[in-house]
Amino acid sequence: MITKITKGSGDEMEKINLNGLWKMKPSTESKWMDATVPGSVMHDLLSLGLIEDPFYRDNEDQAYDIASKDYIFTRNFHVADEFLKEGNVVLRSEGIDTISEIIINGNTIAKTNNMHRTYEFEIKPYIFSGENELVIKLYSPIQYIKERQVQNPLMGVDHAIEGYPHLRKSHSMFGWDWGPKIPDLGIWRDISILAWSTGRIDDVYINQDHSNNQVKIEVNVQVQKRNLENVQLQVKLTNPQGEVQINNIPSTFGSETITFIVENPELWWPRGYGAQSLYTVEVKTLSNKDSVLDEKMYQIGLRTIEVKHELDQWGKSFEFIVNGHAIFMMGANYIPEDNLLARASESRTEKLIQDCVEANFNMIRVWGGGHYPDDYFYDLCDRYGVVVWQDFMYACSVYELTEDFEENVKQEAIDNIKRIRHHASLGIWCGNNEVEEAMEYWGWPKDPSERRDYIKLFEFILPDLVKQFDPETFYWSSSPSSGGGFGDPRNPDVGDVHYWEVWHGQKPFTDYRNFYFRFCSEFGFQSFPSLKTVKTFTEPEDRNIFSRVMEKHQKNDAANGKILFYLSENFLYPKDFDSLLYTSQLLQAEAIKYGVEHWRRNRGRCMGSLYWQLNDCWPVASWSSIDYYGRWKALHYFTKKFYDPILLSVAEEGKTADLFVTNDTLDAVNCRVEWELRNHSTQILQEGYVDIKVDALSAKSCQKLDFKEVLTDKNILNTYLECTLIIEDETYSSSTVLFTKPKHFDFLNPNLKTDVSEVEDAFIVSVETEAFTKYIELELEEADAKFEDNYFDLSAGNSRKIKVDKASLSMELTREAFEQQLKVRSVYHITN
Repeated sequence: MITKITKGSGDEMEKINLNGLWKMKPSTESKWMDATVPGSVMHDLLSLGLIEDPFYRDNEDQAYDIASKDYIFTRNFHVADEFLKEGNVVLRSEGIDTISEIIINGNTIAKTNNMHRTYEFEIKPYIFSGENELVIKLYSPIQYIKERQVQNPLMGVDHAIEGYPHLRKSHSMFGWDWGPKIPDLGIWRDISILAWSTGRIDDVYINQDHSNNQVKIEVNVQVQKRNLENVQLQVKLTNPQGEVQINNIPSTFGSETITFIVENPELWWPRGYGAQSLYTVEVKTLSNKDSVLDEKMYQIGLRTIEVKHELDQWGKSFEFIVNGHAIFMMGANYIPEDNLLARASESRTEKLIQDCVEANFNMIRVWGGGHYPDDYFYDLCDRYGVVVWQDFMYACSVYELTEDFEENVKQEAIDNIKRIRHHASLGIWCGNNEVEEAMEYWGWPKDPSERRDYIKLFEFILPDLVKQFDPETFYWSSSPSSGGGFGDPRNPDVGDVHYWEVWHGQKPFTDYRNFYFRFCSEFGFQSFPSLKTVKTFTEPEDRNIFSRVMEKHQKNDAANGKILFYLSENFLYPKDFDSLLYTSQLLQAEAIKYGVEHWRRNRGRCMGSLYWQLNDCWPVASWSSIDYYGRWKALHYFTKKFYDPILLSVAEEGKTADLFVTNDTLDAVNCRVEWELRNHSTQILQEGYVDIKVDALSAKSCQKLDFKEVLTDKNILNTYLECTLIIEDETYSSSTVLFTKPKHFDFLNPNLKTDVSEVEDAFIVSVETEAFTKYIELELEEADAKFEDNYFDLSAGNSRKIKVDKASLSMELTREAFEQQLKVRSVYHITN
């Protein structure tokens, strides 16, 4: 297939786009098949109907054989005479996964071995006017790591194919304790040929200096030019209102710094604290004839983000200071959105980021075992106000720092630092996920050479590169860490922590309250996805959590048993498979709520909560709050409440309750907290209220309640506390607390009733109950929908109206059809 180039005049940058239709085949076979670039082998095979869905039942097993082969991709491209007159012609690949040999017209021009890098190779000597042939041979990642693991065994996680740390490829593609072993291969990002003679923009670094309601913006530009030729440089700054400042340099020397002064800047803020104002920086090189030689455009936000890591009364802080304010970071850990990377898209990612914003996130952590996201991921985080914690792509593994590996990962870091650094949302660079932790605590051999390599890579090479190429962004050597050097990475009072005693250690949910971490960047609890999701990968006979297929979609050892253990501790045993799935999601939601509410009550000492994990890369039982198909689990609905900027929470213990309001806004809140001690039929036993002012960015205990004289061993099993937060005479939120485990509480039949009405853009579901009940779930039988609230508690005599935007429905429904599909259940229905 011939791709036309856009022809300029003179020395303008020219481009041949090599995306689109290619041919592909296994190297040992003769028959070619169509392939799409960007894409991958397995995505193409699936699109052509040559393999079954690798996510269905146990089809994952076929992926190992597919990835054990080598493949050849090829296409032709046409080169015009004028193209060859340019001084430079390069093949640019923004993502090859992973081990390749690149051949043009029979000449091997390069070999690659890193999916995280952008490669450019000079090809002018190897192409000619007319039709040219490009061949890319992709070699099996499985065979590669097998051979190297025999030569030099490297430690890594048990759930992945052994030897994966040898290869700079997304680790989780080899399997993880939530992901399948589908180590796909392909040309996964854009590929093109570029030609130019002079004026190419090599690099742009944008620096900000904030002072006295003014920002000085320095735009540092590196330009390629031939010695005697004149190249003009133009830099344009456009503010959010469209007002423009332009600076011109009539003749650049190749390295220039252009300065703009912005008075009364419109700052960029994380979601919930202000606007996400973005400025545009356009950089152009021009010829003597004023024709454009090259151009680049960046959107930036004017803001300061610092990480404060200083000694204080509790140990050593770890808090993000944004525009001078200490922000409690609320979010989750993000993994690759699909094991078949070609199925990722900007629209899919935007929906996920919107889901984060709806659940009151202000941060997302890009976990180090996946890949660096596409540019649009960061654009979306800029636009929606979500600060990015960016790991470098290392996780839970030992790496051998050979001379070749070191040079390879240095260039990988430079490529990605330069690509990402201008984004307003970028808040921190982190060297790795759990490598320091693993080498210190996981029982791995403490080989001195491995420790030296660790220190060299994560505490010298990477921080030096960040300091060189992005000095404004904080670098943290590992997560978790107390500051590096294998200095007690699990210290709860210093740095960030990953806490897994609730779940892996099978400690009760209340164990979270024993710790006041400075920043908890990982903690989690598993659940099963909904029945609708389970049906996508099972047959009816598979729908038992211990069936072979369900266990194929459960990658954490003994996790199903852990879920049942926690279920036995908290709930009655469910009546059927669907009820078990539902109950697992309640467990997950309650577990994470316990931790987050406790840490937010201790705002100031603890300054961040990032639960594990946000999303899934395939349909699976996991720690996610949103499943592979974008369906919100109970946890994500809970998240919307416990990450609300103004949080009412109750710390119950025995027969006492401490009422708290946490205010994570920039304004003081005057509010009333009303409370009622009720029995299960909703009769009030005691009641009261307290008026209180909660300062900006603070948490406050409002009232301590003691019910020891009211609660007996008998009535404690049917008595609950209901609290309501009132702001400006309007109900803002509510919370209920039991003084016994749900399995022991005497829930009456709520006889839930629903009624559906319709307005122009939404359905309104009214819910009523005849007795107190918890965890009311609204669900549609076939369609997907996003409910304004879900998994909520309700007392008799009260009703809730829940809005469902029609835009959130996966299919168009009439009111009658919506009502027919609507299902409702609560904690009572787990067994009844």
